[in-house]
Amino acid sequence: MLFDAFKNRKSPKIEFIKTDPTWRVAWGTVDESYENIAWRDEKFSVVLPRTASGFLTEKLAISSGGRFVVVGDVWLTNQVQLLQKLGIEPDSFQGSYLQLVANLWERWGFECLHQLVGMFALVVWDRERQVLKLVRDRIGVRTLYYTTTGLVRWIAPQLRTLSPYRSSDLDLVALRDYLCCAFVPGERTLWEQVRELRPGTVLEFPDHKVETYWQLQEQIVAVDQPLAWHGDRLRELLDQVVQEYLPPANEPVGVFLSGGLDSSCITALAAKFHKAPVHTFSIHFGSECPNELEFSSLVASHCQTQHHILEITFKDMWERLPETMAYLDDPIGDPLTVPNLLLGRLARESVEVVLNGEGGDPCFGGPKNQPMLINNLYGSVTNQDALQAYLISFQKCAVDLPQLLKPEVWTEVQTAPWVFEEDLYSQASYLNRLMAMNIKFKGADQILTKVSNLTQAALLHGRSPLFDQRVVDLSMEIPPEYKLSGVEEKAVLKQAITYGTSPTNADILPEAIIHRPKSGMMVPVQLGFRKYWQQEAKDLLLNRNAAITPYLNQLPIRNWLNYQGDTWSRYGVKLWLLVSLEIWLQVNQKCSSESKK
Repeated sequence: MLFDAFKNRKSPKIEFIKTDPTWRVAWGTVDESYENIAWRDEKFSVVLPRTASGFLTEKLAISSGGRFVVVGDVWLTNQVQLLQKLGIEPDSFQGSYLQLVANLWERWGFECLHQLVGMFALVVWDRERQVLKLVRDRIGVRTLYYTTTGLVRWIAPQLRTLSPYRSSDLDLVALRDYLCCAFVPGERTLWEQVRELRPGTVLEFPDHKVETYWQLQEQIVAVDQPLAWHGDRLRELLDQVVQEYLPPANEPVGVFLSGGLDSSCITALAAKFHKAPVHTFSIHFGSECPNELEFSSLVASHCQTQHHILEITFKDMWERLPETMAYLDDPIGDPLTVPNLLLGRLARESVEVVLNGEGGDPCFGGPKNQPMLINNLYGSVTNQDALQAYLISFQKCAVDLPQLLKPEVWTEVQTAPWVFEEDLYSQASYLNRLMAMNIKFKGADQILTKVSNLTQAALLHGRSPLFDQRVVDLSMEIPPEYKLSGVEEKAVLKQAITYGTSPTNADILPEAIIHRPKSGMMVPVQLGFRKYWQQEAKDLLLNRNAAITPYLNQLPIRNWLNYQGDTWSRYGVKLWLLVSLEIWLQVNQKCSSESKK
């Protein structure tokens, strides 16, 4: 179901159409007349969507002994091993992943989390102790949100599902952080009364105790071993993970292929191990813009995939933004959001499972870390502390905050702590500190939630092998000099893909792909605002009734829209961030008002 937007150029309009509901649970006493309660206890209720045949019970499981009720989303790669631990023959088990987790929890309780390999967001109700636990997977592939006020606390995997149970007050610190990062990092959400459970943690009610069952830690091993040794370890693991992420052997699989190293290596491994057709999907933005089709087509040809190319126009980018923002939890100001949704819809015509190359930069040292490394070397010259340099490295609105935020907002947020500080000033090697922040925050709060939200919106199963928990753990064991050293980025990943564990792997990708310089997928928002969207953006952002008006000053926005002083050609990125925020707020305000009727 779509959001039809911008029918009137001069007065942008967003019409709300109710989206498909998802599961949610309540901790506290809920009136018995509440609709769609599929299971209830005195202090715990499970609300499930209805289908033609009844409740969508695949999101609900009760342990074999009846003590634990488990609700959530689960996908595991080690189901066979877990069944064997329970003494169950895999061929005889007819239950779901969720049922398996319920039975594991009854056997081992909290400790069973150490055995789960995959992606999950769970709510576990202990009927005997009347204790509720919220659980999220280690890397943050799945999301879980909860309200923080009221006699009844509501929990759901999607932020918009909690609209009826929160106020419309913004969290001003989260707003500040979004303007700097283009996503909201940490446990905050843009709504003051809703928080997000952090990856690798368990939150318990009624005492609100938080337990950590996994932490990302630097554990460098075998510093005396050469690059080839570490490359072999990585390749062996990647071979295993990619095979586990593939669909059944008789079903086709898709890969989002940019032509860069990360997505190309996933394509090559999928083609190597999958017997059914492999479909690859690439985008470009028309004849006015440079593209990477030369490289993606080269990979597709080399790996003999069925290749699909989608042209995304400037009209598509603008008109599809409201719909895209409606599918996201917190706003994401990354211009790739719209292309991700449109490419997902194209992929769904051919496949149900699609892989991607997300995770290569955070885990193996992409070039975006280079400015921070330079600052670390020359910080005494530039006179920038590490936190200031890190915020500026996002190249968003960090330096503009005093002018962009209304004085009263700036006064309230300017001294609020940043979620990055603990990791930035840890004792780990400097590069691994940067990578840990990218994995914990940009990974969980932007990349993975974007993949999850937008592939689900396209009715796809999206999977990110390079963000697998085992790959992430291994990345923290590899000496930093084998990741990013000078201008050589991701050396260990290149080693793994080029040579692997045997000489027969040497031609898995063309040489031109392995050693091409990193360019990244550049979405032409600078050209978009200059040539196509300027007037529409003015009507949207400078409107006195705009949702951002109570928080942001118009003068800097007006200057950006007129491209005054754009020395570094960064205004387009900032404007896209603001337009995404404005539309997200409008969409969610309408969602909230409709859901409370």
